[in-house]
Amino acid sequence: MLRSAFLLLLTAGALIRPAAAQVYSATDPLAHTFSIVARDPLTGDLAVAVQSHWFSVGTAVSWGEAGVGVVATQSFTNKSFGMRGLALLKSGKTAQQALTELLATDEGRDVRQVSILDAKGNVATHTGKKCVDMAGHQVGAQFSVQANMMLNATVWPAMAKAYEQNMKLPLAERVLAALDAAQAAGGDVRGRQSAALLVVRGKASAAPWDDRLIDLRVDDNEAPLTELARLLRLHRAYEHMNAGDLAVEKNDMPAAIREYEAAEKMFPQNLEMQYWHAITLANKQQLPAALALLGPIFRQEPNWRTLTGRLPKVGLLTISPAELNQILSLK
Repeated sequence: MLRSAFLLLLTAGALIRPAAAQVYSATDPLAHTFSIVARDPLTGDLAVAVQSHWFSVGTAVSWGEAGVGVVATQSFTNKSFGMRGLALLKSGKTAQQALTELLATDEGRDVRQVSILDAKGNVATHTGKKCVDMAGHQVGAQFSVQANMMLNATVWPAMAKAYEQNMKLPLAERVLAALDAAQAAGGDVRGRQSAALLVVRGKASAAPWDDRLIDLRVDDNEAPLTELARLLRLHRAYEHMNAGDLAVEKNDMPAAIREYEAAEKMFPQNLEMQYWHAITLANKQQLPAALALLGPIFRQEPNWRTLTGRLPKVGLLTISPAELNQILSLK
C-alpha cells in the first residue's frame, strides 16, 4: 500500500492547510476498491460485496443490518458511515436522505465513495470528485456498483452488466459474479489482497442472531475472489449438512442421506461431513454403511476414533457397547 507516501504528503499539506488533517486520518483505512450493494427482488435479502488491495477490507467497507439496509464506504474510508448510515435508515430516512446527511457534515466528502441501499430497494451512491482515478459508479434496479483507483473506467460498467446478466443465480453468487467481472475488466490498479461478502435478511426476524445469512471474509490472499468463492461453496455445503441434521430429527432418513450426500459431493475430502454422516447412519442401525465410511476416516485422521469413543456419554452415539467396540476396532 502507498500509505507511507500518502502520509508524508498529507503531513506536508497539513502545514499549509491544517483542516486537511480531519479529512485524511492515519487511523482510517485507505480502502480503494470496488464493491456492490444489491437487493434480491424475490427474497428481499440484501448484500454487499467487495474486493481491494488492502488488508481485511471487510472490516472497513461492508456494513449491513437485517430489515434496515447495507452500506459500502470506501476510497479514503469514513468507517462511521457504516454504523451511522444504518442508524439513519433505521430512523426512517431513505437511502438518499441518509447519504445526504452523512455527506453534509463530512469535510472529506470529495475523497469519499459510499453507497447506501435500504430494505425497500432504494439506493443512493456518491463518488467524490477527488477520488483517485479511475473512479465512478453505476446505479441499477435495486443495486449499485462503485469503484475507485481502478486500472480503467470499464470496471464498474462490467460489474453492472454481470450482475444484471446473472439474475437467475442466488443473490450471493450474483454479487460475486459482479466482482469477478470487475477483476476481469482490470480491477484495482494495485492488484488484489482481500475480499468480503455479507448477506442479511430483508426483514428482521424474531431471532436476530440468524438474520446475518452469510458473512465471509478473506483478509489476505493472492486470489481473494477465488478463495471467497470457495468459502461460499463450503457455506452452501454446510447448509446441506444442516438440512440433513434436521431431516434426522424428523426421522426422515432418505432426506437426510440426500442432504449429506449433496454436501459430500461438493467437498468430497471434508472429513467432518463424512464423519457425521457416518455417525447418523450408526444411530439409525445402519452399521455396515457407517463402518464403510468410518474406516477410511480413522486411517486418515486417528483423532476421529478418539472422538467417537466420547460420543455415547453425551448421547450423540446411541449404539450398543458391542457395536461401539466394532467401530473402535476398525483398521
